[in-house]
Amino acid sequence: MSVYLPRPFVVDAVERETADTVTLVIRPQSGLAPAMKAGQFAMLSAFGTGEVPISVSRIARDRLHHTIRHVGEATRALTALKTGDSLGFRGPFGTAWPLAAAVGKDLLVLAGGLGLAPLRPVLDYVMNHRDRFARVSVLYGTREVSQVLFGRDHKAWRSLMSLRMTVDHDVRQPDCAPWSGQVGVITKLIPKATYDAQNTVAMVCGPEIMMRFSARDLEASGIERANIHVSLERNMKCAVGLCGHCQLSNFLVCRDGAVLSYDRVAPLLTVREL
Repeated sequence: MSVYLPRPFVVDAVERETADTVTLVIRPQSGLAPAMKAGQFAMLSAFGTGEVPISVSRIARDRLHHTIRHVGEATRALTALKTGDSLGFRGPFGTAWPLAAAVGKDLLVLAGGLGLAPLRPVLDYVMNHRDRFARVSVLYGTREVSQVLFGRDHKAWRSLMSLRMTVDHDVRQPDCAPWSGQVGVITKLIPKATYDAQNTVAMVCGPEIMMRFSARDLEASGIERANIHVSLERNMKCAVGLCGHCQLSNFLVCRDGAVLSYDRVAPLLTVREL
């Protein structure tokens, strides 16, 4: 099938994550779901509205999960879909998280906000192959407790790995949900994680500023740049490296990323709001 033409998919289920975020569980109208890897993305289209790149947030045998936040017209239309509705699918595109490189090593996963969605398949893989990794630590930060994703998965994750969470704002305010955990930026959690810096692979996804400071602090802790991986975000259009819309220096993020090692992109992350 042409990479330029959307393939018709059907919404099999809609899972409400937060007030403005849903997970669409989708399947092809016919045939098998394409094989996707953790970290890859698809171009999802709301017919008559637009098309946006969305990372896969869970990979099932015959279903794909995509977690979407309402931030524009196309995402508004996608988050409004109901079970049985149709949408377009192009993909998979992009590079994957280097799970093979982490086998036998400590694994450190840092997620900020919606950045947990592209990393969720990594955690699913760890849950199914826990014996392949040494220590696994997950550090997850959100703006406030109402934005926490995948709460239904947290108990299972905690059973096989370390999960530490923080929120940016002191949500122990009268008008907010109660919170008894850490308050502050995610980098405050790094010193609390247990890992051997010389034998660790780190995977980082979140807002650009969060990845910039997290990667910096991970390197300062002794992890080599080549073992730190980030997922870049650009507004992609063609997703096949032709239009140049997602060009970032000498990279085309849709083709060369979105997952890239920090040693390749460190100079770019020093440029604020690039």
